[in-house]
Amino acid sequence: MKIALLNHDFRVFWKGRLRYLHRFLSSQRIDLHAIELFGQGSPYSFDKYTNTEEWWRCLFPNHSSDDLSKKEIEKCLFAALDEIDPDIVIAPSIVFFAGALGLRWVKKHKKKFIMFDDAKPSHLRRNLVTQWVKNTITSEVDGLWLPSPDYDVEYANLNTPEIYMFYGYNCVDNDHYKLAVHTNKDTRTIICVARLVPIKNLDKLLKAWKIVEGKNSGYQLNIVGDGPLFQALVQLAKKLKLNHVTFSGSVDNRDLPQYFHNADAFILPSLSESWGLVVNEAMAAGLPVLLSKRVNAGGPLLKIGVTGFCFDPQITREIAEAVLSYIRLDDAQKRAMSANALALIDTMSYEVMGNELLKAISHIIGRKYRQPGILPAVLVNLWDGRYNTSRWNKL
Repeated sequence: MKIALLNHDFRVFWKGRLRYLHRFLSSQRIDLHAIELFGQGSPYSFDKYTNTEEWWRCLFPNHSSDDLSKKEIEKCLFAALDEIDPDIVIAPSIVFFAGALGLRWVKKHKKKFIMFDDAKPSHLRRNLVTQWVKNTITSEVDGLWLPSPDYDVEYANLNTPEIYMFYGYNCVDNDHYKLAVHTNKDTRTIICVARLVPIKNLDKLLKAWKIVEGKNSGYQLNIVGDGPLFQALVQLAKKLKLNHVTFSGSVDNRDLPQYFHNADAFILPSLSESWGLVVNEAMAAGLPVLLSKRVNAGGPLLKIGVTGFCFDPQITREIAEAVLSYIRLDDAQKRAMSANALALIDTMSYEVMGNELLKAISHIIGRKYRQPGILPAVLVNLWDGRYNTSRWNKL
């Protein structure tokens, strides 16, 4: 059996997942082929396409979607899929080129299609017509791969006998972030790891930290990451006369675990996160998490008072209170919260991801091909997808 996994790009978190899935599926006599469309234009531009594996290719390594016509993208992707001739194609939401064109190829060749998605429709600004078109096209998939069961309510229209729903692809290499030897640490540091862009809401975090410092907590805030707002945030910290804030800049992913291990808890104040995989990383490092209510990872991973605390990202005092709620815990409570975070994140591991995907493949491959209706077929052939990342930085 052959599987083709498509995406606009496979940067950062996807690299480890792909390599694990290739090994795991190979052990089950399933060939995995990875196809990423673009080598340029990613929001994670710091992570370059440098892969040399025969089973993993980039169709346009020197181009972004803006450099190419939709017909060029379709022609090249279809040629790659024709060559592989996969039994199942796995791709992102049909709002993207990889998803829309992947589904079109599948329907043309009467194969099977699994769509992965971590966006919650209720968090997106779509008009009713646009959402209807998306729902109509998406209803033609054979499987829907979501991060966790709390997404079910967002995709209730697709919870039908024809579509196999399963979970667990939003995972990281937990072992990479775990401490080799667990120690009872007290660094008195809260860490935030994020791109320094407006949607991460770091200006409000700094204003909340002013309240924290006013309580003489003795805690340090370490902001790790880079971006266009770096200097503006540094100046805001000076303006607020913050004495316990450090800007560590960009850090290589190989070094990131040490930064987590030098902190007691993690905070993410984003105005919106389709998931927020940095939450997985922090919890794998044993950190309790202080999360905005708009971070979707909080749905399955944040248990209030057990693995961390939450807050409304628009309310400065709520952010501060979440931090202070953690600080006020005694040492035994902090250690318990750390242990709880470690235990919970192990339910979202590479191993769980692989087993869930294998079950889905086994279920879907045995089903008959589902011929689309007239209207869905027309829409599948008209909609090419796009690659719009403008909202990744701003709400």
